[in-house]
Amino acid sequence: MTLSLYHFMTSIKIFCPATIANLSCGFDVLGLCLDGVGDEMIVKKTIEKGVRITKIVGADLPLATEKNVAGVAALALLEATTTDFGFEIEIYKKIKAGSGIGSSAASAAGAVFAINALLDNPFSRKELVAFAMQGEKLASGSAHADNVAPALLGGFTLVRSYHPLDIIKIESPDQMYATVIHPQIELKTSDARSVLKQTVSLKSAIIQWGNVGGLIAGLYTNDYELIGRSLHDEIVEPLRSVLIPGFEAVKNAALQNGALGSGISGSGPSIFALSKGKSIAEKVAKVMSTVFDELQLPYEIHVSKINNEGIRILDN
Repeated sequence: MTLSLYHFMTSIKIFCPATIANLSCGFDVLGLCLDGVGDEMIVKKTIEKGVRITKIVGADLPLATEKNVAGVAALALLEATTTDFGFEIEIYKKIKAGSGIGSSAASAAGAVFAINALLDNPFSRKELVAFAMQGEKLASGSAHADNVAPALLGGFTLVRSYHPLDIIKIESPDQMYATVIHPQIELKTSDARSVLKQTVSLKSAIIQWGNVGGLIAGLYTNDYELIGRSLHDEIVEPLRSVLIPGFEAVKNAALQNGALGSGISGSGPSIFALSKGKSIAEKVAKVMSTVFDELQLPYEIHVSKINNEGIRILDN
């Protein structure tokens, strides 16, 4: 019998990437995974059963397992397994909470990925999404998968159905880059959800699902112009954009300087733009920055290739 490397592992260090959810037309069903922007986590096996959060660096978040998204997600996974040991989790946050680029998702997805690896991978990455969603439920009140799915699977992801959970991974076109600017204000997902309407007009719905279909088709065929035409939000962006200072100016600056499309990243306040090629993405970053410079609003900005791998193991 051959034992895998994971069988002997007692500790694992991982990179948990940031993500962009919704992608304008795909509220709660579309997301993508960023590269180079993310948290790190260290998870260790312990003799004592259960899950303990022992350290959080970079953010003021609860250590109590039941109040931490990583802890809740980890407990959901353990309920589906039988183990005679427990786990300690250290979280090194580099994605700010409330930034709109999947801070809670990185923690929740990272916890289940690491524990699964230390258990010798009883679950596939796709199966881990359901456990990570429980962390998102704690964070926002809604067990959505549009951030945790790309964090775990990489690339672009489509949640075709939540009941039953059915997720499709789509490899990113080679020249696709994302620019994300995060104004230093906090916008809680729960607050951003509170402004949404529970019903939409048939006219708006038709426009929206046409754009979702167009975006998926564009990704599969590497049709960058089709991708750009499809990055339009008829339903959510008009309601949420008023919560983000300078949104229209940032979006227009991105589009006028070559971005394929631009919109709210997740629930905001971050604003994303997708571009064909790194040079355009960097040019877009400069003009986005100029808008917030003029508003005298501090910000962080990232230019990233799309990460087709998702969460990855780091050398200890």
